[in-house]
Amino acid sequence: MHRLYRSLPLMFVLSLGLVPVVQASEDEKIMDYMPSLITETPLEGRKLAMKMVRKTIGAIQPDPAIKMAVRLIYQDDPQLLLYSAELVALEFKTIAIANDYWR
Repeated sequence: MHRLYRSLPLMFVLSLGLVPVVQASEDEKIMDYMPSLITETPLEGRKLAMKMVRKTIGAIQPDPAIKMAVRLIYQDDPQLLLYSAELVALEFKTIAIANDYWR
């Protein structure tokens, strides 16, 4: 559980700015970028985990200018980069379990 608390600073930095409530209109088509957690290989699972983290951050902070400004903060901070990797690892763990560890 303490890992989640260590990830909070990164989540805060990435969510700077106003967080809009995202609601899809009936006319809007939403692309399902994750129709399933099942993947053929662990590498595909890892790529899916990275995509899930990117999409989550994009939903939290949709403004590209703010994301770029925040990137300038965390690109030089190894601890914040490690928090990013930790978020991917958490998503990958979920995917690995869903795939029965590719046995």
